[in-house]
Amino acid sequence: MDAYDSGSDATQGAKAAQEPQAPPAPAVLPGMAVDSPATPVDSPAPGAPPGSPEPRTGVAALSPRYQIGAALALAVVAVAVCVHLGMVFLHVAPSNTVTKTHGEAIDDWIYPEFEQNWKLFAPNPLQQNIAVQVRAQIRTPDGSSRTTGWYDLSAQDGRDIDGNPVPSHTQQNELRRAWDFFTASHDSDNRAVGLRGTLSETYLRRIVVLRLERGGATGADGVVERVQVRSSSTNVDPPDWSTEKVSSQAVYRVLSWWSVLPGEAEGDVK
Repeated sequence: MDAYDSGSDATQGAKAAQEPQAPPAPAVLPGMAVDSPATPVDSPAPGAPPGSPEPRTGVAALSPRYQIGAALALAVVAVAVCVHLGMVFLHVAPSNTVTKTHGEAIDDWIYPEFEQNWKLFAPNPLQQNIAVQVRAQIRTPDGSSRTTGWYDLSAQDGRDIDGNPVPSHTQQNELRRAWDFFTASHDSDNRAVGLRGTLSETYLRRIVVLRLERGGATGADGVVERVQVRSSSTNVDPPDWSTEKVSSQAVYRVLSWWSVLPGEAEGDVK
């Protein structure tokens, strides 16, 4: 070998030293896949033969007899929780057919450990249908007077709402809220309680007078002189499966006759 060849070998050796070397392939260890060195093969439990499935844990590790026992225990707990929630719901719910029939059983479950001091609804939902009705004394052009029959204004609102996808606030609430306003500011003898009593009378009277005028109760040239308002309350019928008996007779609350002020039918009175 001459000097030239020696220099070439030295140059090639220096270049090889500068080039990056690929890392050596890791050795295949026991328990590792050959095609994916970084992914270990699921190893069996210590002492288990190779290829055996993973050991079960939790309820699955129990024998069939104990699995059935665990399932029954969970079912009993679930039923007990559902019964308890139902009893608490009936205890705090307003009086209804179920609580009237099974009230003693509900109280035995609740008291004294699970007593509740709150109610589900405040105020309780109504269990009656209340209709506001009105009649009027009309003065005719010849000077005589006549009294109309009772007009069911609540039924008229109901007919306007049925089948109407977007009923107005007036149709839904005006008459109902006016009657609630009156009953809240008057006692059982229809005497005003507080300063809002007179205001509630004026508000209710104006509503019924306007509806009589719009409904054509006065006739061609008649004028409303006085109006009388009453409410008709009937109990909501219990479900067919209930043994509860309620009266189906209407209970009336009749107010005194109110004189209509001039211009009130046209809404001119302030």
